[in-house]
Amino acid sequence: MMDAKLRDGFTGKWEKYFNGAALPIAFWYTNDDGVKQHIRPVKGQVCMVGQLALVRRGETLAFDADSVGCGGGKRYMGFTSELRPGFEYFLSSGIPGKMEGERYKKSPELVLEALGRQHDFVAPGKYIVFKRWDALAEADEPEVVIFFAKPDVLSGLFTLSGFDEADYDACIAPFGAGCGTIIQYPYLEKASPRPRSVVGMFDVSARPWVEPDVLSFATPIVKFRRMIENMDESFLITESWQKVRKRIASKT
Repeated sequence: MMDAKLRDGFTGKWEKYFNGAALPIAFWYTNDDGVKQHIRPVKGQVCMVGQLALVRRGETLAFDADSVGCGGGKRYMGFTSELRPGFEYFLSSGIPGKMEGERYKKSPELVLEALGRQHDFVAPGKYIVFKRWDALAEADEPEVVIFFAKPDVLSGLFTLSGFDEADYDACIAPFGAGCGTIIQYPYLEKASPRPRSVVGMFDVSARPWVEPDVLSFATPIVKFRRMIENMDESFLITESWQKVRKRIASKT
């Protein structure tokens, strides 16, 4: 369940330290058919990262296996394990005269090797629900928190993510589809003994669906709670951050 005190407490701290930068969104899986009212039917090929622009503006959005307009989005949400035929060629060099390749990997063989290292992921519910942080209700159960952030904001989130850890990889930036870096990767991290945050949206195909100066930062709620608790004793209270904070204010 969502703790209203946590929700409002973070919102206040975010305003204080990040000068009104865009609030994050959150998601969770559910079998509650009541969320079907928030499903928007799609026609044709539509990148779900672009659809999340509605959530960033405050609208609640839900997806099921039939309402995702992109095969990759459906896979990274865990609604299917299928890949398009010839995917290893699609992601690499293509097939002359038959298929244009995205050239994200050097060869089809390299793609197959990379796929063999992926973790299987099956959606734990019929639906996935997205809400902006300030719209979360006490009955909601956010599992991952996602920021769409500019570099100065991202620097603060990145540093806060590693504030209470000795390891240098409190944040990771794995290769993957844009939706994979905000959904599947951080969702799988929540089950880790040491959950990490995920910096993403480097996917060239997803870039047109976000602002040119924005990347993503996604973290499991269990780690995000620690980040919130640490804010008032972290670098955010230093003069060094004040210089960055003023710059965030000037660009918000």
